[in-house]
Amino acid sequence: MARTDDIRERQSARRRLRREVPSTVAVLADERDFAAMRRYPSFGFDDHPAYLRHVDGLLRALAARGTHTSVALFDPAEFADYCERSGLDPDSAGSRTRYAAELAATGSTLVYEGQPVARLLPRLVEEADWQATWGHATELLARGGCAGCGEDPGREPFARASRILRRILEALGTGTHHLVCTVPTDGGAPLVALLQAACDDDGGLRLDEPAALLFCTVLAAGIATDRPGGIVARTHRTGGTTTVRGWSLRRGRPRPLNEAEVFSAYCTDPVTGEPVPPEHGVTYEAGIALDEEDAQET
Repeated sequence: MARTDDIRERQSARRRLRREVPSTVAVLADERDFAAMRRYPSFGFDDHPAYLRHVDGLLRALAARGTHTSVALFDPAEFADYCERSGLDPDSAGSRTRYAAELAATGSTLVYEGQPVARLLPRLVEEADWQATWGHATELLARGGCAGCGEDPGREPFARASRILRRILEALGTGTHHLVCTVPTDGGAPLVALLQAACDDDGGLRLDEPAALLFCTVLAAGIATDRPGGIVARTHRTGGTTTVRGWSLRRGRPRPLNEAEVFSAYCTDPVTGEPVPPEHGVTYEAGIALDEEDAQET
């Protein structure tokens, strides 16, 4: 009996310890990434919807055990690079486990809170996009920032970007504003930052601070590197009116676009360059001149 009690106590102790060991689950969010992993025989899955159901079951099981679980986006291309740098065999469950652990330490993750995978994945993709844009923008900002700003070369461009954003919101006035800042990169997809802001009749402003931080960082990268980016603002006001305006970046300063330029900018996909059909009920208007020192052309 004493030996049985000792075994039970050891098993109970291990269960308690397992609850205190965090877990990270790296998920293949879309069919294309899933198909890329199927080239590895050890992967063992051949149907993406079924794979996601198994992931959902695993997350629920970990939560039921009281395990703190975070979820990361599994990127097959980054995984292959990681294995090459680390001298690992990519066709190995152990390598995939090590990559997931690496993501937990350096990548973007979300805490699993019991939500279905179908609801979790869009947030995970959004977070990964945020981190990728942030990383690229800060790299450009450091490379092209103020030469005389010491240890913080991006300080002055970021301060100017913050002032430009404030002046644009002041010029737009009352309403709900959806702003898009786009800055081209060297040969790759452009940097794109989105910001939702609401201005009330009394001048009060509500916006998401992390989104505003990313928006200003992308704008600052365009200013610091003198890239021909742009800002488009879609404003919705009480009564159902929706107006789109825009500005281009020229020598680090916003220049108001005319009506035709606004239409072209808003009705073109910033990533593919393909035309996008205009929306019904949307008015395209020239950007507002920002009569401020940072907004004037030199």
